[in-house]
Amino acid sequence: MSVYTELTRDEIIAIVGGYNLGGLHNFTNIAAGIENSNFFIDTDRGRFVLTIFERLDRNSIPWFMQLMHHLSHHGLPCPDVQSQRNDGAMLFDYGEKSGCIVSCLPGSIMDQLSETQLRSAGVALAQLHAAGEDFRPVRSNPTGAEWLDVTANQVMAEARNRYGDNAVALLAEEISWQKAHHTEGLPQGIIHGDYFCDNILFDGDDVAGIIDFYYAHTAPWVMDIAIAINALAIKLGEDDTPRMMAFMEGYQRVRRLTDAEQQALPALLRLAALRFWLSRLYDAIFPRDGAMTQSKDPEEYRHKLLLHRNYSAHALFF
Repeated sequence: MSVYTELTRDEIIAIVGGYNLGGLHNFTNIAAGIENSNFFIDTDRGRFVLTIFERLDRNSIPWFMQLMHHLSHHGLPCPDVQSQRNDGAMLFDYGEKSGCIVSCLPGSIMDQLSETQLRSAGVALAQLHAAGEDFRPVRSNPTGAEWLDVTANQVMAEARNRYGDNAVALLAEEISWQKAHHTEGLPQGIIHGDYFCDNILFDGDDVAGIIDFYYAHTAPWVMDIAIAINALAIKLGEDDTPRMMAFMEGYQRVRRLTDAEQQALPALLRLAALRFWLSRLYDAIFPRDGAMTQSKDPEEYRHKLLLHRNYSAHALFF
């Protein structure tokens, strides 16, 4: 999360006044993360999270509200949109932008996870997939093949200046490789799409909540696993193998992967690394203005991509 739009106390009081939440006591900017503008708000009815959507298409936002409501009501510990607005709507308007207020979950964000916490994170991701299995509205992948091509063309020249010819050659080569390696017919449903440490809340070693569903879409579940392994388990160190195995052990306590998913995972680990490397390159080259914003190092995901290109992860898990 970040803060790109600054709100005054009077503006937040006006927004909260549209809900059945009582009066505003305090509010705090949330600086962690890289998307949207987020604030903790303390009201007569407790603590909530207020979000101003900065980049999401206005027409797609209701899908995310419906998804969080569905997952919350199917037992997943995730934010539930507050629908107690006086006008019955799930969203409020702030100028040309939309916003929402969601429940605030207990728990703490960890900078990195232990093997025990990785198992818990694996269990929770499998539970998310199960909870969303009967969610009917479909949302296509926003970072698919067309996005890869368009974004790569946008960053290529400056990426060469900043990171060198080898980085640009790797980017072009991996995009070409991915086009030749399709993964079709895999079990699919709702995926989180951004299952990073800063989107998981822990109570000790147990997952207490999952937040920030604004990259969620319909895709093979094993793609979510690949994103999560890259984000949570791989530190580019000697203990990466047991960390990856711990996450997979947790996930498969709830849902066993099919043979097809097992075969697809190595290629999807590469694809997940490519996507996040490319998105971070874009954010580094075309930074957005904001009061409290964060960008993340693209080089981390270039090295993770190289890691997956140099060995087969399939043998580690099954």
